[in-house]
Amino acid sequence: MEKIKVGFIGSGGIAKAHAFALQALKFYYPDAPEIEFRAVTSARESSRSEFANNYGFEKAVDLDTFARDPEINSVFILSPNNQHYTHLETALQMKGVERIYLEKPICSTREEENKMAEWLQSGDDSKKIQVGFQFPFSSPVREAINFWKEQDFGKPVHFSFTYKHTDYLKKNYRDKRRSRLTPAPDGGAMADLGSHAISMMIAFLGDSLNITHALQGGSFPDVPEGSDLYSEISLFDKKTGAVGNLSASRISAGMGDVLAFDIYCEKGALRYNSFYPDRFEYCLNSENQWSTLFTGSNFQPVTGFPGKHVPGGWLRALKHAHYVFLTGNDPMAFIPGLKHGLEVQRLVRETADHLEVFRNKIKQEG
Repeated sequence: MEKIKVGFIGSGGIAKAHAFALQALKFYYPDAPEIEFRAVTSARESSRSEFANNYGFEKAVDLDTFARDPEINSVFILSPNNQHYTHLETALQMKGVERIYLEKPICSTREEENKMAEWLQSGDDSKKIQVGFQFPFSSPVREAINFWKEQDFGKPVHFSFTYKHTDYLKKNYRDKRRSRLTPAPDGGAMADLGSHAISMMIAFLGDSLNITHALQGGSFPDVPEGSDLYSEISLFDKKTGAVGNLSASRISAGMGDVLAFDIYCEKGALRYNSFYPDRFEYCLNSENQWSTLFTGSNFQPVTGFPGKHVPGGWLRALKHAHYVFLTGNDPMAFIPGLKHGLEVQRLVRETADHLEVFRNKIKQEG
């Protein structure tokens, strides 16, 4: 199998997440390709050098040097939103590049959008491009999309999609993310968060949706008026006649980070909430009740780490358990020591004893 020689454009927080995901592939997939972390580039030399040293990249270089590297065959565009299009142009011109992972939003202006549409219409498929919408690849959403296609839900009637986030209520959080507070469509809640919900909506309902109305709410003195902190759109599906809404929020107190949707049709309904990362729910008129489909980590190809039955969020908790074990740096964590383990074992043992009593009683009465 071809060795993947990766180049990153961008060395911020999202780049760190991508480096982790790439390095973890070999633990999940027995047929994962060999990956070489070739080069990283970003605007600040200190940032890219630190990133390269921390995450195993061979070198940190300026953009011009990066673009001339003939060894790079896979580019990840992880730069600020308003630079995505420019960096896509750079990657498209790199002769050795075969595939490009482009973080959303793919561009910031209508002019850039038109140029990308022209390139797409040219039919040039020499480079594979994948956009950074990861939610459809999660186990429950992936299975929900397939279930939606396989079952007869009938024509959609109404729907709702939402992505709610909390942290922009805090000024210190906003101060660290000034580049994301630019006016829409370059920044704002709908571009940054709502784009994920829109991607999901299209995956289920197709591309015949039109916006009929939009609302915006929330304001702070340090946030530009054109940068939406909360926004909501009303939509009409001209193909099916269905209507619905989609909202994106950076300021929903108590929500953390939640993506959810529900779709109601003539013959049933389907819904999902990322609060429950290992399931989705559906209702068919023929059954007249809501049912839950548990997906665990059921990806294809089936991985062996740690297993298909494990809920999607399990590994994240395991990582934190190891972190607390090695560092102790979480004063809020409940740490299960030996005393706790013994108490658990006592209850397990006494439960077994009570079950034996119950079984014996049933036999005697039977």
